[in-house]
Amino acid sequence: MEETGKDNTRRTTRGGLDFFRGFLRSPEQVGSIIPSSRFLERRIVNVSGLETAGTVVELGPGTGGTTRAILNALCPDAKLLTIELDPQFSCILESFGDPRLFPHTGSAAELPEILDQYGLPAPDVVISGIPFSTMPSEIGNAVLEAVRDSLAPGGRFVAYQFRGHVGRMGRLILGDPEVELELLNVPPMRFYCWRKD
Repeated sequence: MEETGKDNTRRTTRGGLDFFRGFLRSPEQVGSIIPSSRFLERRIVNVSGLETAGTVVELGPGTGGTTRAILNALCPDAKLLTIELDPQFSCILESFGDPRLFPHTGSAAELPEILDQYGLPAPDVVISGIPFSTMPSEIGNAVLEAVRDSLAPGGRFVAYQFRGHVGRMGRLILGDPEVELELLNVPPMRFYCWRKD
C-alpha cells in the first residue's frame, strides 16, 4: 500500500521530535538538534557507493532518516548493521521491520565484536554520523581503528561532520581523506571519505 503524504508528514514530524529529545538527553552524542536533510541523505548514498555493497554499517543512525535512505539504496540481499548508543533511538530502528536491518545498541569502538555477534562479514561501507568533535580523543581514535580493522579490502569509510575533527584524527589512522561539502543541510556538512587499500 502506498504511503500518503499525510503519513509522510506525520513520520517526519515525529522523527524530528524524537531527534530533538535525543539531543536534549545526550547533546554530546547527537551532532545536531534536527535530523538530516534529504539532500544530505542523497549525498550519503552517492558518496558511499551503496548500490554494490553487500554489508554496510551505519554508526550513529539517530532516529533513522539516513537509515531509511541507505535501505532504499541497498540491494534486496544486502545487510545493514546500525550501531547506536541511545537505546530509545535503537527502538525506533527496530520498528522499521526490514529484514536486512540489524539495529544494535552499543559503542562503535566495539565494531569487530558486534559484526561477529551478528555473523556479518567485513563491511564494504561504514557510514558515520557520530560527532567526533564532542567525544574524548581516545574514544574517537578507538572508533577509527575499529573501522580500519573491520573494513573489507577496497571498502569505504564515509564520515559526515559539522566540524573537521574526524579529518584530522583520521589522517593519522586512515591516511588523507577526500573531502566534499553539502551546503543544503542545517548545519552544512563536510563529507570525509577514505578507501581501504
